[in-house]
Amino acid sequence: MPSTLSINCPVCERAQLHDFQTIKQQHYLRCPECQCTVMAPECHLSSEQEKAIYQYHDNNPDDPGYRRFLSKVADPLLPRLPRGAHGLDFGCGPGPVLAGMLEEAGMTMALYDPFFHPQPDVLQQQYDFITCTEVLEHLHQPAAVLRQLDGLLKPGGLLAVMTCFQTDDTRFASWHYRRDPTHVVFYKEETLELIAKQHQWILEVPRKDVAIFTKAE
Repeated sequence: MPSTLSINCPVCERAQLHDFQTIKQQHYLRCPECQCTVMAPECHLSSEQEKAIYQYHDNNPDDPGYRRFLSKVADPLLPRLPRGAHGLDFGCGPGPVLAGMLEEAGMTMALYDPFFHPQPDVLQQQYDFITCTEVLEHLHQPAAVLRQLDGLLKPGGLLAVMTCFQTDDTRFASWHYRRDPTHVVFYKEETLELIAKQHQWILEVPRKDVAIFTKAE
């Protein structure tokens, strides 16, 4: 049922969320400012439920299909990086395949994931680039995390994001991405444009569902 609380947008923090859609027992809200869609907090899973679902993910580094999937972000990112650049795979999950692919290409990588690689020391340094693949949609407080990532990037550094962009409100109820109960925030391209403006980043969308932000020098 619809939330009765006034909730500030967790992405842009610039407006209160409005009722959007209720689908079975899940209620969703929309930000009139950045156009993100947010699952109502009362519908969120517990941390234990989330982790149980993540543990079922099959992130096999030898799976060519999964490597092709991750190449959607690796292929446009690598030409923008000097060999030996130091990167952070933020939200790497139980199987950090992308980090391995980037190391194969000559980069050095650090790993962080709150469930599977909770290493706070890696959040005390800065990086030439950060990858954040299939992560933003899971964040309960994305604005706070994006500020954290901005602080972790060196001037001129790159933040490479992959998440399925929401494009069609009429298909939201049947959208496969929405049906994952761990997905709590959905971004339109307009959302990413506003995020870039807030942080004074330059946004590029080199291919479908991939965004590369460049931090100002």
